[in-house]
Amino acid sequence: MAIRLTASIFVLSSFALTALTISNAFMQKKQFYPSVVYISKSSPSMAVIYLQGMVLVGLVFQVAKFIFFGQLRAAETEHLTERGWYAITETCLAFTVFRDDFSPKFVMQFTLLLFLKCFHWLSEDRVDYMERSPIITVLFHARMMGLVAMLSAVDSYFVSHAYFTTLLRGATVQIVFGFEYAVLMTVVLHVAIKYILHMHDLRNVHPWEGKAVYLLYSELIVSLLRCILYTVFVAVMIRLHTFPLFSIRPFYLTIRAFKKALQDVVMSRRAIHAMNTLFPLATDEEIQQGDSTCIICREEMTAGGGAKKLPCNHIFHAACLRSWFQRQQTCPTCRTDILTPGRSQRAAAEAAAAAAQNGQPPQAAAQPAAQAQAPNPFLPFMPGIPPQFMQQQQPAAGAGGQQPSTSSAASPPPSAHFLPTTPPPFGFMPPPFMMMPPMPLPFPAPPAFTGLTDEEVRTMEGTERRAIEARVNCLRNIGVLLDAAAIQLQQYTSILATISATSQYPERSRAPTAADVDAQPSTASASNAGASAPSTESTTITSTATSTAASSANDSQQTDQLASASTSSDADGNSTLEEIRQRR
Repeated sequence: MAIRLTASIFVLSSFALTALTISNAFMQKKQFYPSVVYISKSSPSMAVIYLQGMVLVGLVFQVAKFIFFGQLRAAETEHLTERGWYAITETCLAFTVFRDDFSPKFVMQFTLLLFLKCFHWLSEDRVDYMERSPIITVLFHARMMGLVAMLSAVDSYFVSHAYFTTLLRGATVQIVFGFEYAVLMTVVLHVAIKYILHMHDLRNVHPWEGKAVYLLYSELIVSLLRCILYTVFVAVMIRLHTFPLFSIRPFYLTIRAFKKALQDVVMSRRAIHAMNTLFPLATDEEIQQGDSTCIICREEMTAGGGAKKLPCNHIFHAACLRSWFQRQQTCPTCRTDILTPGRSQRAAAEAAAAAAQNGQPPQAAAQPAAQAQAPNPFLPFMPGIPPQFMQQQQPAAGAGGQQPSTSSAASPPPSAHFLPTTPPPFGFMPPPFMMMPPMPLPFPAPPAFTGLTDEEVRTMEGTERRAIEARVNCLRNIGVLLDAAAIQLQQYTSILATISATSQYPERSRAPTAADVDAQPSTASASNAGASAPSTESTTITSTATSTAASSANDSQQTDQLASASTSSDADGNSTLEEIRQRR
């Protein structure tokens, strides 16, 4: 039957081994001093004593934890375990750096330092729990005040002890302990500030608006103090001893915490400034349309209470938003970032308002700018359409019919969306197979309606004559775009047919060479016969005419074959493309 090793069994076993070790020493030496010398010289006896010391430290820790904290919560236990492993690793690295000073006293000092670090971590978690707990008892206050007083006294004592020891004996390992306890003093200071702020908030009937600001700036100041301490510690250690490997991780975490605190201060100030200047006050109608309960404080909102409406149309108390923006700059309901998309939403709202005043849809105001910034669809080495030709086409299109101003503003020119089929007004135009297909234009971004009000949306909808005419013109433009796309597809098909025909009959696309000229024996023999025998002139003329007729018939036959190949390439486009790929 297997025996499960528990904490109680381990403690009892350590006490039993310690009792047996001490009894054995007294039975052999019969006196106190020789027994102590025997135990100190015996390695197994010292191992048992060290084990007993660890057990006693654990028992003292459990008793002190019960006195100052009571029952730990699951989150506190998890945080303590996670940080404890890192602290043990850093302690082992410190042992390697100070191996010359390694002694039982050195081990005891590091054990005590780890013991006190655990209490500092637990005090941080417990004072944070104070803000989330609805009921704070008198016992809680007594424990927190006693813990802060005890940790402050111990930290200050060890800092002073390390300082005076360094003055008397020079640079020793006490420098490390002095800086470690100085960092722990900043932790105690932060805990005390949080406790005082929470206590002041609990004494008020209404939530204290300034608490978040003080918490934010206190965290920034404490992080700055820790950064200064670690920087001085690393500089002193490098100058006197060596580079402290065990301080790399806490130094990095301290710098990251300071950066985060500074970023929180800057972003919170931006969010509060945006709330005060950009976000409008919610009207009574808007509050009644949505949920009139503020989800931050769970209280009813009224129009005279200073409720603010965010860009996502969610409404909260201004004081609640101010406290919320101290920690995060998002909407409490939908988590929308209120700083990043603010500019685009404001620009869209201003454009919609201007369009509503002019009596046209908001999208019409943004189309000219989009057309002006449209990229050239042609490649750099390909001839494109000159700007002056495009400017000539636009007035002509505008003069074709008398339409309202809204239709001309709402309907973009076809050249902004597809390639024009009309050739440009210059003499030379390369053949279709010499040009590469143009790069496709990106699709326009969908319109954003999040920043528009109900009146602006109703104005966009439109029930007047000009709005209906604008819709009809948009539908006509869509038809023109579809026709242009069909024409482009026909052009691509003809280009592919020409390329396939050229690849199937390469001898038609090259000029005759000297070998082709020498390969005509009938003509050469006829000329030789005419030079040698004048009597055969009629025969020579007859043979020349016959060869000319044959070449004409051959040319017509090859022309018919080329036409049939072009027709078959239109019908079998996929097979032609596959043959082109294989030949390439």
